[in-house]
Amino acid sequence: MSAGRILVVDDEPQIRRVMRATLTTDGYEVMDARSGEEALRALRENTFDLVLLDMNMPGCDGLETCRALRASRPDTNLAIIMLTVRGAERDKVKALDAGADDYVTKPFSTPELLARIRAALRRMTAGSEAGPQRLALGDVVIDFKARQAAVEGRAARLTPKEFDLLRFMVARPNRVITHRELLQAVWGPDYGEEVEYLRVFVNQLRHKIEPQPANPQYLLTEPWVGYRFRVPEGN
Repeated sequence: MSAGRILVVDDEPQIRRVMRATLTTDGYEVMDARSGEEALRALRENTFDLVLLDMNMPGCDGLETCRALRASRPDTNLAIIMLTVRGAERDKVKALDAGADDYVTKPFSTPELLARIRAALRRMTAGSEAGPQRLALGDVVIDFKARQAAVEGRAARLTPKEFDLLRFMVARPNRVITHRELLQAVWGPDYGEEVEYLRVFVNQLRHKIEPQPANPQYLLTEPWVGYRFRVPEGN
């Protein structure tokens, strides 16, 4: 029985071969693509649970490919992990901002990569089942079960990780939730220090569901502690 279907996207043939061998040995079904364009074709013709995506590719690079994947498959439980040799904070933020759920910096160990994959797949499964089914606040309507969102009657595209983060917070209204609690609930027990993940995803959510993202009504920051989902009185 397959542990999951993974698409490896990297322009280096040796890396693709090693990744395929490693992942196949661990029980995954694996396909690979050597460019962003090939990856997009593969996603149109096949169903995958997770994409391992190299950030630095010629042509359609990892960031462009990630954005295109999210735009073409907004309602699917597709996990995306970005692989990059860069370690700068701004590049990690760019990966998350493009729609990646996680990133791993090269060189990485095989156990670390496999652990990140298991965590991503586990959260995708859990996120589709736990928590509230629907959110309605003013002009914002979110169906968590169908993974669909609308603002002022127009469809709004949320990534799977954005749905999971929002769902966890909505299930705990008006309560301060620490960075660590959010990270471990949405990304897994091995997380807790990656506060930049939350900054990026909360900022994305504010731009998608808040009437005034710069002056949020619902997704509130608790400085140095975490976040709080505010439910207005009467709701």
